Amino acid sequence: MGEFVRLEVEDGVGTIRLDRPKMNALNVQVQEEIRAAAQEAATRPDVRAVVLYGGERVFAAGADIKEMAEMSYTDMVDRGGPLQASLTAVARIPKPVVAAITGYALGGGFELALCADIRVAADDAKVGQPEILLGIIPGAGGTQRLARLVGPAKAKDVIFTGRFVEADEALRIGLVDQVLPAAEVYETARAWAAQFANGPAYAIRAAKDAIDRGLETDLETGLEIERQLFAGLFATEDRGVGMQSFVESGPGKAKFAGR
Repeated sequence: MGEFVRLEVEDGVGTIRLDRPKMNALNVQVQEEIRAAAQEAATRPDVRAVVLYGGERVFAAGADIKEMAEMSYTDMVDRGGPLQASLTAVARIPKPVVAAITGYALGGGFELALCADIRVAADDAKVGQPEILLGIIPGAGGTQRLARLVGPAKAKDVIFTGRFVEADEALRIGLVDQVLPAAEVYETARAWAAQFANGPAYAIRAAKDAIDRGLETDLETGLEIERQLFAGLFATEDRGVGMQSFVESGPGKAKFAGR
């Protein structure tokens, strides 16, 4: 457990909780603790899905600008790879991941949220990539993940302007997937994650892998990725359980073992 980031596990759901008052600024230490928490969540068998959460007040307001302002070009050449890798570790968690966004999710904070499979936001939340206002661009995946999520035109508008996007617009243009009163955000995100606690873990993992890797390539290659993952699931215990349950009792009644 890190000083500012911890993994809390209950009933199959792991919550990666950011807690660096007052705005969860992502300094180097927080970035490395995020990486460690993501790697732990990825490998722990008792974690079947993950919630990213910054608390009731704020998700993460971005990088620690005071720390970054002291960095030279060579400093950032050395730091840029680990910075990206810390959030990529979240994107590579082979389990369903949901970001529960309250308050601000800006800059590196929104790049962290973009690493989730879905995003649930408070109705008063604000998201965006304001790096351009500092004379830089997103450096932890924002230019790439945002464009893949909402298309290049919308991504360019958000990144070129650096504006804060209100929750209703964020929902309309696809930056987030659900908007709720702030008091309901975490529990709603956790309920989404909890539905996978007793699911076919390797099938879910394969589905996420097929979608994510398929998006990075052409259709023919994506179909080959899908074919191989599909065939591989016939070696799992859950495939047998699921099909036998369907034949005997119909859909939706299988008791999966996660193997």
